[in-house]
Amino acid sequence: MPVFVLTLALGLGVALSVRSDRGVSGLAAARQDDLVSILADLDARNAALRQGIAQLQTEDRQLSDGTGAAALKAAQQRATELGVLAGTLPVHGPGIVATVVDPQQTVSPDILVDALEELRDAGVEAMDFSGVRVVASTSIVMAPAGGVLVDGSRVQQPYRLSAIGDPQTLQSALAIPGGVDDAVATAGGGARVTVLRAADVEITSLASASDHRYARPDPSSTKDGP
Repeated sequence: MPVFVLTLALGLGVALSVRSDRGVSGLAAARQDDLVSILADLDARNAALRQGIAQLQTEDRQLSDGTGAAALKAAQQRATELGVLAGTLPVHGPGIVATVVDPQQTVSPDILVDALEELRDAGVEAMDFSGVRVVASTSIVMAPAGGVLVDGSRVQQPYRLSAIGDPQTLQSALAIPGGVDDAVATAGGGARVTVLRAADVEITSLASASDHRYARPDPSSTKDGP
């Protein structure tokens, strides 16, 4: 009904405009150039009105069939997915809990980084390293007084790596020949890895959203259409 009323009002406006043009001096007495100009103006107004009607009809259909609500739901779902990837939302789900015991500090940060990479390759969806949320930019380096620094936070052994994903796949990723399990055992000093599957791994640690100094969105990605 609102679209019909608006269409009627817009049509009435065009009719009044034509009558007004006629009332000034009459179309019969107008020059050819004036008639062409009037016709072009009416065509432009008609195109603008059609575009406005089409937009209103689209909005009316979205409100009627719930498409607007569906679009909002999809946007909220996308925001949740990005929050999980960025580590700004707590998550839980099936996965594994791997514990690395390193009493003599023989396990290098490289081995721990390899563990993260192996799990990423295995399709892990979220990780926590001894209370520090693991994201794409996470770094692990040796701490001066023992242990390691994970994104600047000091972590002491035993290291606890919680990972959400398919439990069997994640466990197998750490146990491949020459992989993380073997690397820890080869490090010596009593270092070892134990991996437990869990039906529900809870990760509550959060990563801080960082400001980008150099990266900027590509303007072409925000344009509508090709």
